[in-house]
Amino acid sequence: MCFFVSFPGNFSETDGLDMNSPHFLERLRILYTKILGVLQNIPKDAAYRKYTEQIVNQRFNLVQTETDVQKLQDKLNSGHIEEVIVQAENELSLARKMIQWKPWEPLVEEPPSDQWRWPI
Repeated sequence: MCFFVSFPGNFSETDGLDMNSPHFLERLRILYTKILGVLQNIPKDAAYRKYTEQIVNQRFNLVQTETDVQKLQDKLNSGHIEEVIVQAENELSLARKMIQWKPWEPLVEEPPSDQWRWPI
């Protein structure tokens, strides 16, 4: 026998959290602010900074202007709001790693001229 319980309100499909909670929006604001702060440590002409900053600013503007979580999900078009938060957490982690890796710096040694030749 199977019973289904219905609760009033709008709950997410992913983990049943209240979709009207301001927690989601505040968490995204904090994450996007942190990402933008970390990106300031990367040279302005670095491709990673340029394109990540563009995407994060677009998303950050949506988070600041849209108060309805369901509408925000639709505008972001990146899955459930919980997934968007995980994406932002992953981007923050990657941005911090990029500062350590410094992929914008020149290579230590020149790659072999036939590096991309196929077949060998």
